[in-house]
Amino acid sequence: MSATERSHRRSVRVRIEGRVQGVGYRHWTERIAGELELAGWVRNRGDGSVEAVFAGPDEVVAQMLELCREGPYSAQVTGLTILEDGVPAPAIFQVLPTA
Repeated sequence: MSATERSHRRSVRVRIEGRVQGVGYRHWTERIAGELELAGWVRNRGDGSVEAVFAGPDEVVAQMLELCREGPYSAQVTGLTILEDGVPAPAIFQVLPTA
């Protein structure tokens, strides 16, 4: 068993606010989550925010949350809120339609 498999797992649903739509934030999130081997999803929200679920080793989820506070180069993140801990996540990471 690898160190990643032995570590505590976490799943969170978050809302990212600011200038995060129309700047490639969802696809940036999909790429970074893939590199970090996280499961979950990301989607735009009708209110202009981005919502995501990240699931994986606790320390990797924490790393993703920190990266999301900056986002891609053209984004301006003004807030990141953890909406829910322990949410179910799919086995892969995917971009979902706007909700």
